[in-house]
Amino acid sequence: MDVDRIKAEVEAQTEHLDRLRLEMGKIIVGQTHMVRSLMVALLCGGHTLLEGVPGLAKTTAIKTLADCISTRFQRIQFTPDLLPSDLIGTLIYNPHQGTFSTKRGPIFANLILADEINRAPSKVQSALLEAMQERQVSIGDETFPLEEPFLVLATQNPIEQEGTYPLPEAQVDRFMLKILIGYPERDEERRIVDQALEGDARQARAVVTPEQVFSMREVVQRIYMDDRVRDYCVDLAVATRDPAAVGLEEMRRLIEYGASPRASIYLAVAGRAGAFLAGRGYVTPQDIKDVAHDVLRHRVLLTYEAEAEEITADQVVTNLLEKVPVP
Repeated sequence: MDVDRIKAEVEAQTEHLDRLRLEMGKIIVGQTHMVRSLMVALLCGGHTLLEGVPGLAKTTAIKTLADCISTRFQRIQFTPDLLPSDLIGTLIYNPHQGTFSTKRGPIFANLILADEINRAPSKVQSALLEAMQERQVSIGDETFPLEEPFLVLATQNPIEQEGTYPLPEAQVDRFMLKILIGYPERDEERRIVDQALEGDARQARAVVTPEQVFSMREVVQRIYMDDRVRDYCVDLAVATRDPAAVGLEEMRRLIEYGASPRASIYLAVAGRAGAFLAGRGYVTPQDIKDVAHDVLRHRVLLTYEAEAEEITADQVVTNLLEKVPVP
């Protein structure tokens, strides 16, 4: 494979991403990791879950990303009384003609903001799961494909908060990335306050088309990944299931379930996106490390013993990254 040719293709496409970064930077102050991770999700077409306490610009970041792309955007506020039909649509009976017509729901868009996703009941989550995995929805006896690009960007509050419910493991596994949003730095927060006091209501404009997104994705898929780097992705995922294999016997008691093979795939795919963001035509082990926490943290289920000791999934992933041999 001609790595130099791929690098030239990457450089030719990065101008689209540069425009996107610049436009998002006009609205979002700081939160560089969140913005970078959203870029990775866009390049891979992978659904993403953002978790953090209210007020950290999770919703603003997703809406800004949608505003920067010439696509259809829908925000769906998840509440305890939300019904599946409120999400995907329903059949409406016409008594004059004796027929049913289909009314499509807000899921029929390109970028979906599922706001506070962990406040809705399980039936709604099941309806969303079909859309996320199969890129289609079923209304009555008919199945409707969803138009590409289709991306679910969900926000959730920490499950310790009132009125929240843990998402089903099968659904959580469909999210390629889980991004933890922290508080801004002091100087960043001061800039946020200044913008609010000055009434700086900026609006992002569309700077990228869906066709340009597809073009970037095609280049990402051609980025070279050596067999040793592919093995590294698999080794990391396997280590979550068998930590003793990398000399972490004591961690067996902390992990209830490890990551599925979907984690190996997402590590590799996200690693390619990381190489694209760095302007390279090949993937390095560091690209995999950079996305490992976002890909693995929601796929490593901890035991009660780990929770009692206040050990987090991020700490487990960090230990694995330190022990798994790097090619």
